[in-house]
Amino acid sequence: MKILGLLRHAKSDWDDMAKRDFDRGLNDRGRKGADTIGAHIKNHGVDWDVLLASPAQRVKRTIERSLPKLEPVFDDRLYLASSETILETVEEHAGSHDKVLISGHNPGLQEVLFDLVSPARENDLFREAAVKFPTATYAVLECAIDDWSELKKHCATLVHFARPRDLDPELGPEY
Repeated sequence: MKILGLLRHAKSDWDDMAKRDFDRGLNDRGRKGADTIGAHIKNHGVDWDVLLASPAQRVKRTIERSLPKLEPVFDDRLYLASSETILETVEEHAGSHDKVLISGHNPGLQEVLFDLVSPARENDLFREAAVKFPTATYAVLECAIDDWSELKKHCATLVHFARPRDLDPELGPEY
């Protein structure tokens, strides 16, 4: 059994439209969301072996606030990566680790859920994640594999799903 975690970056800052997408940091709501989900991850109980991350500024700032004790392995391919690229990156970097956390972007992270969870293993958590995988969302999948090279379609079950708004109502959707 392998454990795969997904952490989407927190809400990004759009105040300076002259910045490239890659260079945008977090806005105030994003900083609060990263702090909130970070406290949740710490208390959730998974001791991550390795953190693979997009090098985009909003991902770096999210990690600094939510997972300050983990030293990320940044991989340029994870910037706006597809599910296929994310899974290839996991296979390449995970080695013999049992618990791998990915921090990056949508739609790729949500696509990983769609690819790895079989229809037979869809549960209430999956149905919630399928509707929307918002910023600073944290998900944990149990993968019925012995080696990361076996990471493929329909090998996982979503066992945990948390959004900042689930933990702090002030971080709920803005209308």
